[in-house]
Amino acid sequence: MFASLWIFTTITAAGAQSLRNALQRGLTTSLGTLGATNVRFLFGLPFAILFLAGLIIATGDRPVPQDLFWLWAALGGIGQILATACMLAAMRDRSFLVTIAYTKTEPVQVALFSLAFLGEVPTPMLIGAILMATVGVMILSWPKASPAPTSETATSAPEPGRLARWRPALLGIASGGFFGLAAVFFKGAIRAADSGGFLVDAATALVASLTVQTAILTGWLAWRSPSVLVATLREWRPSIGAGFLGAFASQMWFVGFATAPVAAVRTLGLVEILFAQALSRGLLKERPTARELVGVGLLILGVAMVLRS
Repeated sequence: MFASLWIFTTITAAGAQSLRNALQRGLTTSLGTLGATNVRFLFGLPFAILFLAGLIIATGDRPVPQDLFWLWAALGGIGQILATACMLAAMRDRSFLVTIAYTKTEPVQVALFSLAFLGEVPTPMLIGAILMATVGVMILSWPKASPAPTSETATSAPEPGRLARWRPALLGIASGGFFGLAAVFFKGAIRAADSGGFLVDAATALVASLTVQTAILTGWLAWRSPSVLVATLREWRPSIGAGFLGAFASQMWFVGFATAPVAAVRTLGLVEILFAQALSRGLLKERPTARELVGVGLLILGVAMVLRS
């Protein structure tokens, strides 16, 4: 009955996450990286609690967390904090689309992590899909070559050093790795929620992880940067939107994790890059290049292979 539910929830999560990323990026100007990162947790937690309460009432299932539940949730929460902070820091140096592309090296990493921590062995078809879709994303989103500098532009600004050029890429790949670890730990928490129903298990794990995340990051900001916390509260209107989208996207991801292998969910989630293309107007301003068409084709083929694996 629910065999295909993970497909719907994953695609929905990818779309909502793209919108949330765009909102969070706008908040980095006024709140900084940590302040914008905290928005998705502080303003997302109330919505996650509402989701859980509604599901408990609707289904009658009650979570009975096992011993390792809070450990899994805490590890996942910390991993996601680090992932989000790396992603937003990279966005300050490079475009929204290119940063998202770097983070989408995650499926390759998550396949290894899910094998190590959860014992989920990917099929040969899934391994091929992961590699194909990831290559497609990188081709699609790799920055175009810059025009050769003229005598006027060559002296207008110093050329960035090697570390500065590679910093966004390293931050984006690190973000993908932390997101991958977080996804694996979240599935561990979902398994340990033990409510008897996967919807409540997913919602319980989400509330627990957001509680840990909110406590850690809000406490840090209150101690080290209280002015940022005050500014976050003043920006409550856009923060509520980012918080809702963050909680909604996470709820959809968690339902996907509860009903399918983590690697399959995160590989299908690569469709987010297509949403990111639309948001950044990458393919809407001009006709797509041959390279972009190849990237889209590989991504779509990889996604199709995931659905058949």
